[in-house]
Amino acid sequence: MSDNIGFMIGDISRLIRRTFDQRAKAIGVTRPQWRVLTWLQRHEGINQSALADMLELDAMTLCRMVDRLQAADLVERRPDPADRRAWKLYLTPKGIALTEQLQPIGEELLQEALHNVPKKEQEQLHHLLEQFRRNLQSIYDGDSQEKRAANG
Repeated sequence: MSDNIGFMIGDISRLIRRTFDQRAKAIGVTRPQWRVLTWLQRHEGINQSALADMLELDAMTLCRMVDRLQAADLVERRPDPADRRAWKLYLTPKGIALTEQLQPIGEELLQEALHNVPKKEQEQLHHLLEQFRRNLQSIYDGDSQEKRAANG
């Protein structure tokens, strides 16, 4: 019996994470650290609360992670001018350099995973996965709106 698409995507995701972890460990980065650094690279200037939501982490868990990243001089907190209780997060030059080391690891891994897959099929796969993601996001957003409406 073949696996359904949801199981396959989950398994592929797990294998990518596990292999990436193994390779990133060589430069001294843990999975939680690379997740925070990568999301922060994409959303620099975000506040801790919003980043915790994006990463689906408890705010205190993220706070401790950011504390460690700040102590390692990879991340800096800057006061949020719009909210004096909040902090905005930024990569330091050392954090930027580290994320630049991580990018080729990820790119190389994906190229290896797509080995022997013709370029046209890679493009089709990308298009299909984008549609799959949009559909799921729409479903999630609709479910979230219904839940909020039910809770009044």
